[in-house]
Amino acid sequence: MMEFLYFPDNKLEYIPAVATLILFMILAYIVFMMFRKKSKKDEEKMKSFEKQVMDHLEQEEKKNNKK
Repeated sequence: MMEFLYFPDNKLEYIPAVATLILFMILAYIVFMMFRKKSKKDEEKMKSFEKQVMDHLEQEEKKNNKK
C-alpha cells in the first residue's frame, strides 16, 4: 500500500510542483491586480454618478425653493 504522504528520494521530482506553484501564484497575483484595477474604475464611475445625482437634486431643490 502506498503511503499517504509521498516524499521522493530524488529531489528533482519537486521541480515541476514548485514551478506549477510559482506559476499559479503569479497568475493569482495578476488576477488580483486586475480585480483591484476594475474596482477602482468602478468606484470612480460611481463617485462621478453620485456627484451628478447630487447636483441634479440640488438644482431641483433650488427650483422648488424659488417657486
